[in-house]
Amino acid sequence: MKLAYYPGCSLHSTAIEYDISTRKVCEALGVELVEVKDWICCGSSPAHQRDELMSVALPAKNLALVRQTDDLKEVCAPCASCYSRLKFAQERMKDDDLRKNVEQIIDSEYPEDIRVLHMLDVIVEKVGANAVKEKVVKDLAGLKVACYYGCLITRPPSITGKQQFENPTQMESVMEALGAEAVDWNMKTFCCGAAFALTQAHVVLELTRKILADAEAVGADVISVGCPLCHANLDGRQVQINSKFNTNFHIPIFYFTELMGLALGIEAKELGVFKHLTEVEDFLKERVLI
Repeated sequence: MKLAYYPGCSLHSTAIEYDISTRKVCEALGVELVEVKDWICCGSSPAHQRDELMSVALPAKNLALVRQTDDLKEVCAPCASCYSRLKFAQERMKDDDLRKNVEQIIDSEYPEDIRVLHMLDVIVEKVGANAVKEKVVKDLAGLKVACYYGCLITRPPSITGKQQFENPTQMESVMEALGAEAVDWNMKTFCCGAAFALTQAHVVLELTRKILADAEAVGADVISVGCPLCHANLDGRQVQINSKFNTNFHIPIFYFTELMGLALGIEAKELGVFKHLTEVEDFLKERVLI
């Protein structure tokens, strides 16, 4: 199975461990990822708040580049924000006038038949939970996982096409295939505040505190995510939250691909898990996962 791969800016920088673990897991599962040649930023949050034309042209350019990547028609975008912007661009390009303007800007014909997939879609729909289960070397039995989707992997449903957008179960099916227990909790699609961490930090700290508190309340050992922004807030702000709210959170936050990699027998150091800000080494040793 061969797919175009759009890492986006985060996976080549602050979320490098997501990129590393995605590539390792796909290799183990027989999925060939071909990185989109000469890809550019999707625009993420800033572009669509400042300039609608730019917010469509940037992801549209990347979709055009997908077609030039081994003539592939499916692209995997692990970053939830990148995934969202690519999907939004596809919807907006249905407007003929806008499409003409965008094609002039990107100096390329826009391909209509590209399918945009989040990494969860690749694992669940293209590979299948049963196929993942067959590859497990070190199951995650006894590990209680709170599967966190955030805002953009499933919503808005008119853009993502997801049927279960308020109570998704894709990540849960993957965790259960690995032998872990996916806990039932309230905050799986609750907003973490995302990029508002730069301008409204107090809002982000409160939102993230609620997510961590709910995961802790239901006995989750870890939180599993599929978004660099969610990971940055949940993993990187626990010290600030503990200081501000007099809490004592120390919950390991993993990309779901990292947990998959551990279960598939890939060494933790090869997955990039030690790049996290919330320490995970002792936790993994206790669980005999390293």
